[in-house]
Amino acid sequence: MQHAVGSPLPPPHQPGHGPAAGWAPAAHHPGAQHRGPAPAPPPPGFTAPPGPPMPPAPAPDTTGHMTLPPGGPVAMPSPPPATSPDPTATTLAVLLIGPAGAGKTSVAKYWADHRRVPTAHISLDDVREWVRSGFADPQSGWNDNSEAQYRLARRTCGFAARNFLANGISCILDDAVFPDRPVVGLGGWKRHVGPGLLPVVLLPGLDIVLERNAERSGNRRLTDEEVARIHGRMAGWYGSGLPIIDNSQLDIPEAARVLDEVLTRAIASPPNW
Repeated sequence: MQHAVGSPLPPPHQPGHGPAAGWAPAAHHPGAQHRGPAPAPPPPGFTAPPGPPMPPAPAPDTTGHMTLPPGGPVAMPSPPPATSPDPTATTLAVLLIGPAGAGKTSVAKYWADHRRVPTAHISLDDVREWVRSGFADPQSGWNDNSEAQYRLARRTCGFAARNFLANGISCILDDAVFPDRPVVGLGGWKRHVGPGLLPVVLLPGLDIVLERNAERSGNRRLTDEEVARIHGRMAGWYGSGLPIIDNSQLDIPEAARVLDEVLTRAIASPPNW
């Protein structure tokens, strides 16, 4: 029997129930009622010939789900062994602080690229600019929305850093943290990453910062007045106890080398912040 076009399909078979009422089993298999008699059973002692060999089991899915250690607050790193050829070849969480134009991103990228252990660079500005529609640009005026997006970006960077570090990957974050806002700046980073975060200030002279800022484009280029104001506030880090690198006369590789030296001392004697 054939069903007319547009006629309803048989209802699905429910687990634990017999065929749906009103539907014969043959209705699911058109033509089944025309089959011949069932084949006779094999004679006693009959052995069926072996079938084709079973295909090999598929290889395990190496790109499937992997369980990763959860990211928790970062503790203070242990000093590397004295016999280590590279005293900074250990898992670290570094916060590179400085004004716009200090070279934070360039130094952080170079330092991360040349580490002997896996290292990630996390830029606050990059994460902040993940917001496309509704992006709150502080250059258009600092308000509650821009403040909220900065805080959200810092928290997101902290989550990322903790996850990387929990899985054996060092991190260097860069941000323009002001010394006169400790709760929002260093306090926020300490909450988001952990007490093992090592802050270092990168602070060249004002003339160098102005020159580097002039080479920027887009919303990362500030006015000279704003650069001077930020640089003046950053000078408050002097006397804070945090290590400060004046990279006015240092190229990027030299600044990264000095950063290694500073971090070696910080691991042996962590700054009180």
